[in-house]
Amino acid sequence: MPLSTTSASTPTEVVMPDCCNIGVVYRSLLAVNAVVLVGILLRADGLMQGLQEFVEASMVVELSCLWSLFALCVLRRVLMRVGGMGAVSTTGQRIFCALVPAAATAVVIRFLASFVWFSGSFSYLTPQKGAVAAALLGLLFQHYFELRTRAYSPALVEARLQALQARIRPHFLFNSLNAVLSLIRSEPRRAETALEDLADLFRVLMSDPRSMTTLEEEIRLCRQYLSIEQIRLGERLQVQWELDNVGADVLRRAQVPVLLLQPLLENAVHYGVEPAATPVPIQVQVSRSIDRIQIVVLNPYQEGASAPAGNHMALSNIRERLELLYDVEAQLITHMANGFFEVRLRFPYTTGPV
Repeated sequence: MPLSTTSASTPTEVVMPDCCNIGVVYRSLLAVNAVVLVGILLRADGLMQGLQEFVEASMVVELSCLWSLFALCVLRRVLMRVGGMGAVSTTGQRIFCALVPAAATAVVIRFLASFVWFSGSFSYLTPQKGAVAAALLGLLFQHYFELRTRAYSPALVEARLQALQARIRPHFLFNSLNAVLSLIRSEPRRAETALEDLADLFRVLMSDPRSMTTLEEEIRLCRQYLSIEQIRLGERLQVQWELDNVGADVLRRAQVPVLLLQPLLENAVHYGVEPAATPVPIQVQVSRSIDRIQIVVLNPYQEGASAPAGNHMALSNIRERLELLYDVEAQLITHMANGFFEVRLRFPYTTGPV
Protein backbone atom coordinates (compact mmCIF):
# COMPACT_ATOMS: atom_id res chain seq x y z
CA MET A 1 0.00 0.00 0.00
CA PRO A 2 1.71 3.16 -1.17
CA LEU A 3 2.43 6.15 1.05
CA SER A 4 3.65 9.38 -0.49
CA THR A 5 7.03 10.66 0.63
CA THR A 6 7.41 14.44 0.70
CA SER A 7 9.85 17.11 1.65
CA ALA A 8 9.31 20.02 4.02
CA SER A 9 7.99 22.25 1.21
CA THR A 10 5.46 19.72 -0.06
CA PRO A 11 2.15 18.48 1.41
CA THR A 12 2.14 16.34 4.52
CA GLU A 13 3.09 12.68 4.14
CA VAL A 14 0.09 10.35 3.96
CA VAL A 15 0.42 7.72 6.68
CA MET A 16 -3.25 6.80 7.02
CA PRO A 17 -3.74 3.31 5.53
CA ASP A 18 -5.98 2.99 2.49
CA CYS A 19 -8.76 0.98 4.12
CA CYS A 20 -10.59 0.80 0.78
CA ASN A 21 -7.85 -1.55 -0.41
CA ILE A 22 -8.85 -5.21 -0.31
CA GLY A 23 -5.39 -6.21 0.90
CA VAL A 24 -5.61 -3.85 3.88
CA VAL A 25 -9.12 -5.08 4.74
CA TYR A 26 -8.05 -8.73 4.49
CA ARG A 27 -4.92 -8.32 6.62
CA SER A 28 -6.75 -6.24 9.25
CA LEU A 29 -9.62 -8.70 9.65
CA LEU A 30 -7.26 -11.66 9.80
CA ALA A 31 -4.98 -10.03 12.37
CA VAL A 32 -7.78 -8.75 14.62
CA ASN A 33 -9.51 -12.13 14.67
CA ALA A 34 -6.20 -13.82 15.46
CA VAL A 35 -5.53 -11.43 18.37
CA VAL A 36 -9.03 -11.89 19.79
CA LEU A 37 -8.84 -15.68 19.42
CA VAL A 38 -5.51 -15.86 21.25
CA GLY A 39 -6.80 -13.57 24.01
CA ILE A 40 -9.94 -15.66 24.53
CA LEU A 41 -8.02 -18.95 24.51
CA LEU A 42 -5.61 -17.64 27.14
CA ARG A 43 -8.41 -16.84 29.58
CA ALA A 44 -10.68 -19.80 28.76
CA ASP A 45 -10.72 -23.01 30.85
CA GLY A 46 -10.41 -25.23 27.77
CA LEU A 47 -10.04 -25.25 24.01
CA MET A 48 -13.68 -26.00 23.23
CA GLN A 49 -14.92 -23.34 25.62
CA GLY A 50 -12.51 -20.83 24.11
CA LEU A 51 -13.65 -21.60 20.57
CA GLN A 52 -17.28 -21.26 21.63
CA GLU A 53 -16.59 -17.88 23.22
CA PHE A 54 -14.73 -16.78 20.08
CA VAL A 55 -17.70 -17.68 17.90
CA GLU A 56 -19.99 -15.68 20.18
CA ALA A 57 -17.56 -12.74 20.19
CA SER A 58 -17.19 -12.78 16.40
CA MET A 59 -20.27 -10.60 15.95
CA VAL A 60 -18.69 -7.82 18.01
CA VAL A 61 -15.30 -8.28 16.32
CA GLU A 62 -16.54 -8.34 12.73
CA LEU A 63 -19.01 -5.48 13.14
CA SER A 64 -16.42 -3.31 14.86
CA CYS A 65 -13.73 -4.08 12.29
CA LEU A 66 -15.90 -3.58 9.24
CA TRP A 67 -17.43 -0.34 10.48
CA SER A 68 -14.00 0.97 11.47
CA LEU A 69 -12.50 0.10 8.09
CA PHE A 70 -15.48 1.61 6.27
CA ALA A 71 -15.27 4.85 8.26
CA LEU A 72 -11.49 5.15 7.71
CA CYS A 73 -11.96 4.42 4.02
CA VAL A 74 -14.54 7.17 3.63
CA LEU A 75 -12.53 9.61 5.76
CA ARG A 76 -9.35 9.08 3.76
CA ARG A 77 -11.10 9.39 0.41
CA VAL A 78 -12.89 12.58 1.44
CA LEU A 79 -9.67 14.15 2.72
CA MET A 80 -7.78 13.15 -0.42
CA ARG A 81 -10.52 14.41 -2.72
CA VAL A 82 -10.99 17.83 -1.11
CA GLY A 83 -7.28 18.31 -0.51
CA GLY A 84 -7.67 18.27 3.26
CA MET A 85 -5.05 15.56 3.82
CA GLY A 86 -2.29 18.14 3.43
CA ALA A 87 -3.71 20.09 6.38
CA VAL A 88 -3.65 17.04 8.68
CA SER A 89 -0.29 16.26 10.23
CA THR A 90 1.08 12.74 10.41
CA THR A 91 0.31 12.75 14.13
CA GLY A 92 -3.27 13.80 13.40
CA GLN A 93 -3.65 10.97 10.88
CA ARG A 94 -2.40 8.45 13.46
CA ILE A 95 -4.89 9.84 15.99
CA PHE A 96 -7.70 9.35 13.47
CA CYS A 97 -6.59 5.71 13.10
CA ALA A 98 -7.10 5.30 16.87
CA LEU A 99 -10.22 7.40 17.44
CA VAL A 100 -12.29 6.04 14.54
CA PRO A 101 -12.00 2.34 15.58
CA ALA A 102 -12.54 3.33 19.22
CA ALA A 103 -15.75 5.20 18.40
CA ALA A 104 -17.05 2.46 16.08
CA THR A 105 -16.38 -0.27 18.65
CA ALA A 106 -18.01 1.69 21.47
CA VAL A 107 -21.14 2.24 19.37
CA VAL A 108 -21.31 -1.45 18.39
CA ILE A 109 -20.94 -2.63 22.00
CA ARG A 110 -23.51 -0.13 23.26
CA PHE A 111 -25.96 -1.29 20.59
CA LEU A 112 -25.44 -5.02 21.28
CA ALA A 113 -25.66 -4.46 25.05
CA SER A 114 -29.41 -3.94 24.63
CA PHE A 115 -29.77 -7.64 23.81
CA VAL A 116 -30.12 -10.12 26.68
CA TRP A 117 -27.83 -12.77 25.16
CA PHE A 118 -25.01 -10.25 24.84
CA SER A 119 -25.37 -8.91 28.38
CA GLY A 120 -25.28 -12.43 29.75
CA SER A 121 -22.24 -13.62 27.78
CA PHE A 122 -20.17 -10.42 27.75
CA SER A 123 -21.08 -8.64 30.95
CA TYR A 124 -17.41 -7.79 31.44
CA LEU A 125 -17.19 -5.99 28.10
CA THR A 126 -18.06 -2.30 28.38
CA PRO A 127 -17.94 0.35 25.63
CA GLN A 128 -15.00 1.98 27.42
CA LYS A 129 -12.94 -1.24 27.47
CA GLY A 130 -13.81 -2.00 23.85
CA ALA A 131 -12.86 1.53 22.77
CA VAL A 132 -9.46 1.32 24.48
CA ALA A 133 -8.71 -2.06 22.91
CA ALA A 134 -9.82 -0.85 19.46
CA ALA A 135 -7.72 2.33 19.74
CA LEU A 136 -4.61 0.33 20.63
CA LEU A 137 -5.19 -2.09 17.75
CA GLY A 138 -5.83 0.84 15.39
CA LEU A 139 -2.50 2.43 16.30
CA LEU A 140 -0.74 -0.93 16.03
CA PHE A 141 -2.07 -1.66 12.53
CA GLN A 142 -1.45 1.90 11.33
CA HIS A 143 2.17 1.56 12.42
CA TYR A 144 2.43 -1.85 10.72
CA PHE A 145 1.11 -0.58 7.38
CA GLU A 146 3.36 2.48 7.56
CA LEU A 147 6.44 0.33 8.22
CA ARG A 148 5.36 -2.12 5.51
CA THR A 149 5.18 0.68 2.95
CA ARG A 150 8.57 2.04 3.95
CA ALA A 151 10.08 -1.44 3.78
CA TYR A 152 8.70 -1.90 0.27
CA SER A 153 10.08 1.40 -1.02
CA PRO A 154 13.59 0.04 -1.77
CA ALA A 155 12.00 -2.90 -3.56
CA LEU A 156 10.01 -0.45 -5.69
CA VAL A 157 13.19 1.40 -6.69
CA GLU A 158 14.97 -1.88 -7.42
CA ALA A 159 12.06 -3.08 -9.55
CA ARG A 160 12.20 0.24 -11.40
CA LEU A 161 15.90 -0.16 -12.16
CA GLN A 162 15.35 -3.71 -13.41
CA ALA A 163 12.48 -2.50 -15.57
CA LEU A 164 14.67 0.21 -17.08
CA GLN A 165 17.31 -2.36 -17.96
CA ALA A 166 14.65 -4.52 -19.61
CA ARG A 167 13.11 -1.64 -21.56
CA ILE A 168 16.07 0.46 -22.68
CA ARG A 169 17.64 -2.27 -24.74
CA PRO A 170 20.73 -1.19 -26.69
CA HIS A 171 19.33 -2.60 -29.93
CA PHE A 172 16.22 -0.40 -29.62
CA LEU A 173 18.23 2.81 -29.17
CA PHE A 174 20.67 1.81 -31.93
CA ASN A 175 17.95 0.88 -34.41
CA SER A 176 15.86 3.96 -33.63
CA LEU A 177 18.77 6.37 -34.14
CA ASN A 178 19.75 4.62 -37.38
CA ALA A 179 16.18 4.87 -38.59
CA VAL A 180 16.12 8.60 -37.81
CA LEU A 181 19.48 9.13 -39.54
CA SER A 182 18.13 7.48 -42.68
CA LEU A 183 15.33 10.06 -42.77
CA ILE A 184 17.34 13.22 -42.14
CA ARG A 185 18.04 13.95 -45.82
CA SER A 186 14.98 12.42 -47.45
CA GLU A 187 12.32 13.34 -44.86
CA PRO A 188 13.75 15.89 -42.40
CA ARG A 189 10.37 16.79 -40.86
CA ARG A 190 9.59 13.15 -40.14
CA ALA A 191 13.08 12.68 -38.67
CA GLU A 192 12.52 15.68 -36.39
CA THR A 193 9.18 14.26 -35.21
CA ALA A 194 10.79 10.89 -34.52
CA LEU A 195 13.53 12.51 -32.42
CA GLU A 196 10.91 14.42 -30.43
CA ASP A 197 9.01 11.16 -29.81
CA LEU A 198 12.23 9.46 -28.72
CA ALA A 199 13.01 12.33 -26.33
CA ASP A 200 9.52 12.10 -24.80
CA LEU A 201 9.92 8.35 -24.34
CA PHE A 202 13.23 8.66 -22.52
CA ARG A 203 11.93 11.54 -20.40
CA VAL A 204 9.12 9.31 -19.12
CA LEU A 205 11.52 6.38 -18.66
CA MET A 206 13.60 8.46 -16.25
CA SER A 207 10.60 9.74 -14.24
CA ASP A 208 9.76 8.76 -10.67
CA PRO A 209 8.71 5.06 -10.62
CA ARG A 210 5.83 5.92 -8.28
CA SER A 211 4.46 8.51 -10.71
CA MET A 212 0.95 8.14 -12.03
CA THR A 213 -0.26 9.44 -15.36
CA THR A 214 -3.57 9.55 -17.17
CA LEU A 215 -4.69 6.74 -19.45
CA GLU A 216 -4.75 9.28 -22.27
CA GLU A 217 -1.08 10.20 -21.73
CA GLU A 218 -0.05 6.54 -21.51
CA ILE A 219 -1.77 5.75 -24.82
CA ARG A 220 -0.22 8.85 -26.42
CA LEU A 221 3.23 7.71 -25.30
CA CYS A 222 2.58 4.25 -26.74
CA ARG A 223 1.58 5.76 -30.07
CA GLN A 224 4.82 7.76 -30.09
CA TYR A 225 6.80 4.60 -29.39
CA LEU A 226 4.99 2.73 -32.17
CA SER A 227 5.63 5.56 -34.63
CA ILE A 228 9.37 5.17 -33.96
CA GLU A 229 9.18 1.43 -34.55
CA GLN A 230 7.09 2.03 -37.68
CA ILE A 231 10.06 3.77 -39.31
CA ARG A 232 12.16 0.59 -39.40
CA LEU A 233 9.42 -2.06 -39.51
CA GLY A 234 7.21 -0.37 -42.08
CA GLU A 235 3.99 -2.14 -43.03
CA ARG A 236 4.91 -5.21 -40.98
CA LEU A 237 3.76 -3.35 -37.86
CA GLN A 238 -0.04 -3.20 -37.71
CA VAL A 239 -1.71 -2.05 -34.46
CA GLN A 240 -5.45 -2.22 -33.82
CA TRP A 241 -6.82 -0.17 -30.90
CA GLU A 242 -10.20 -1.02 -29.36
CA LEU A 243 -11.75 1.14 -26.62
CA ASP A 244 -14.83 -0.24 -24.86
CA ASN A 245 -16.74 1.99 -22.45
CA VAL A 246 -13.72 4.31 -22.39
CA GLY A 247 -14.73 7.80 -23.45
CA ALA A 248 -12.80 11.05 -23.55
CA ASP A 249 -13.60 11.82 -19.90
CA VAL A 250 -12.35 8.42 -18.73
CA LEU A 251 -9.16 8.82 -20.79
CA ARG A 252 -8.48 12.22 -19.19
CA ARG A 253 -9.23 11.20 -15.60
CA ALA A 254 -8.24 7.53 -15.25
CA GLN A 255 -4.94 7.22 -13.38
CA VAL A 256 -2.47 4.49 -14.37
CA PRO A 257 1.17 3.79 -13.43
CA VAL A 258 3.68 5.39 -15.77
CA LEU A 259 4.94 2.99 -18.47
CA LEU A 260 2.37 0.31 -17.75
CA LEU A 261 1.38 -0.39 -21.37
CA GLN A 262 4.51 0.60 -23.33
CA PRO A 263 6.69 -2.36 -22.18
CA LEU A 264 3.94 -4.77 -23.23
CA LEU A 265 3.82 -3.23 -26.69
CA GLU A 266 7.61 -3.34 -26.90
CA ASN A 267 7.53 -7.05 -26.13
CA ALA A 268 4.81 -7.58 -28.72
CA VAL A 269 6.90 -5.77 -31.34
CA HIS A 270 10.16 -7.47 -30.41
CA TYR A 271 8.85 -11.04 -30.23
CA GLY A 272 5.83 -10.87 -32.54
CA VAL A 273 6.62 -8.44 -35.36
CA GLU A 274 10.40 -8.40 -35.79
CA PRO A 275 10.75 -12.13 -36.62
CA ALA A 276 7.91 -11.97 -39.18
CA ALA A 277 8.36 -11.25 -42.89
CA THR A 278 4.73 -10.29 -43.47
CA PRO A 279 2.40 -7.76 -41.79
CA VAL A 280 1.58 -8.78 -38.22
CA PRO A 281 -1.42 -7.42 -36.28
CA ILE A 282 -1.05 -6.36 -32.63
CA GLN A 283 -4.38 -5.90 -30.87
CA VAL A 284 -4.76 -3.55 -27.89
CA GLN A 285 -8.10 -3.63 -26.08
CA VAL A 286 -8.86 -1.12 -23.32
CA SER A 287 -12.14 -1.43 -21.43
CA ARG A 288 -13.75 -0.17 -18.25
CA SER A 289 -16.24 -2.02 -16.06
CA ILE A 290 -17.58 0.03 -13.13
CA ASP A 291 -14.49 0.45 -10.93
CA ARG A 292 -12.03 -1.66 -12.95
CA ILE A 293 -9.82 -0.96 -15.97
CA GLN A 294 -8.79 -3.86 -18.18
CA ILE A 295 -6.06 -3.79 -20.82
CA VAL A 296 -5.48 -6.72 -23.18
CA VAL A 297 -2.51 -6.97 -25.58
CA LEU A 298 -2.46 -9.79 -28.16
CA ASN A 299 0.37 -10.56 -30.56
CA PRO A 300 1.18 -13.61 -32.72
CA TYR A 301 3.86 -16.07 -31.64
CA GLN A 302 5.61 -18.96 -33.32
CA GLU A 303 3.96 -22.26 -32.41
CA GLY A 304 6.32 -24.45 -30.39
CA ALA A 305 8.84 -21.69 -29.68
CA SER A 306 9.92 -21.18 -26.08
CA ALA A 307 9.00 -17.93 -24.38
CA PRO A 308 11.95 -15.48 -24.45
CA ALA A 309 13.67 -14.62 -21.18
CA GLY A 310 13.24 -10.90 -21.80
CA ASN A 311 9.50 -11.39 -22.03
CA HIS A 312 9.41 -13.02 -18.59
CA MET A 313 11.56 -10.20 -17.15
CA ALA A 314 9.28 -7.42 -18.39
CA LEU A 315 6.13 -9.22 -17.24
CA SER A 316 7.56 -9.96 -13.81
CA ASN A 317 8.57 -6.30 -13.43
CA ILE A 318 5.08 -5.10 -14.30
CA ARG A 319 3.50 -7.70 -12.02
CA GLU A 320 5.71 -6.53 -9.13
CA ARG A 321 4.89 -2.88 -9.79
CA LEU A 322 1.16 -3.65 -9.78
CA GLU A 323 1.51 -5.55 -6.51
CA LEU A 324 3.42 -2.70 -4.89
CA LEU A 325 0.98 -0.06 -6.11
CA TYR A 326 -2.36 -1.89 -5.78
CA ASP A 327 -1.62 -4.87 -3.51
CA VAL A 328 -4.10 -7.69 -4.29
CA GLU A 329 -6.49 -5.45 -6.26
CA ALA A 330 -4.53 -5.77 -9.53
CA GLN A 331 -3.79 -8.84 -11.65
CA LEU A 332 -1.58 -9.63 -14.62
CA ILE A 333 -2.56 -12.80 -16.50
CA THR A 334 -0.81 -14.32 -19.53
CA HIS A 335 -2.23 -16.88 -21.91
CA MET A 336 -1.10 -18.55 -25.15
CA ALA A 337 -3.72 -19.97 -27.53
CA ASN A 338 -4.66 -20.06 -31.22
CA GLY A 339 -1.28 -18.69 -32.27
CA PHE A 340 -1.52 -15.58 -30.07
CA PHE A 341 0.20 -14.53 -26.85
CA GLU A 342 -2.20 -12.60 -24.62
CA VAL A 343 -1.42 -10.34 -21.68
CA ARG A 344 -4.41 -9.21 -19.60
CA LEU A 345 -4.14 -6.44 -16.99
CA ARG A 346 -6.82 -5.58 -14.44
CA PHE A 347 -6.48 -2.79 -11.89
CA PRO A 348 -8.73 -0.32 -10.00
CA TYR A 349 -10.22 2.62 -11.85
CA THR A 350 -9.01 5.64 -9.92
CA THR A 351 -9.50 9.21 -11.08
CA GLY A 352 -7.57 12.42 -10.81
CA PRO A 353 -8.56 16.03 -11.43
CA VAL A 354 -9.72 16.96 -14.93
